[in-house]
Amino acid sequence: MKKTLSAFLAVATVAGALAASPASAQRGVAAGVAAGLIGGAIVGGAIASSRPAYAAPAPVYVEEGPPCRMVRERFWDGYAWRFRRVEVCN
Repeated sequence: MKKTLSAFLAVATVAGALAASPASAQRGVAAGVAAGLIGGAIVGGAIASSRPAYAAPAPVYVEEGPPCRMVRERFWDGYAWRFRRVEVCN
């Protein structure tokens, strides 16, 4: 309610300022600008006072593979003991 009241107060202030301006050759343009400001303030106030729409995100399914890890393995290459890294999946 406070937003709507402040929007109408702003519209009234702008409309009063435009109505108090001296007459000129471009009076029709000023009236169009005033009408646009008033209409925009009314629509903006209605949008601002509405509740935001919430849409839940779509579910995501993740297929987990077997847990794998790298293991250091010692092996004999024919001349000496050496180490290599081997992937082990359970």
